[in-house]
Amino acid sequence: MNNIPPKNSVSYHYSFKVQKKDIDILNHVNNLVYLKWVNDVSEKHWEALSNDKINATYYWVCLRHEIDYLGEAFLDDEITILTWVGESKGVKSKRHVAIIKNKKVIAKAETTWCLIDVKSKKPTRVNSEILDLLSFK
Repeated sequence: MNNIPPKNSVSYHYSFKVQKKDIDILNHVNNLVYLKWVNDVSEKHWEALSNDKINATYYWVCLRHEIDYLGEAFLDDEITILTWVGESKGVKSKRHVAIIKNKKVIAKAETTWCLIDVKSKKPTRVNSEILDLLSFK
């Protein structure tokens, strides 16, 4: 799978079966469902990395989603969603997601997230505390 994720990243993944609610009138997974999966895995990964202190101080908002659809998924297909964080600098962080079926990437996404300070509700720099969680220095 093209050596994903990079060796220096902290990745997260989970697997599930495609449900009937995910299927559209063309009998395959609807494009909006892929976007939901991207968001879901992003939240799950952050939840696994963060803690109560971090969550009381910061939160992320998405600035951009870019998805490439490379294949299809159908009812009862086994899907694995894999994510890792890429470049993080300034107030922004790039997140990568691979949606995998039968060891083949059927969709990939790059999302841009902005770190927000809970108190001020304004963008804040991705500092060493956050970079440590993401395994970047």
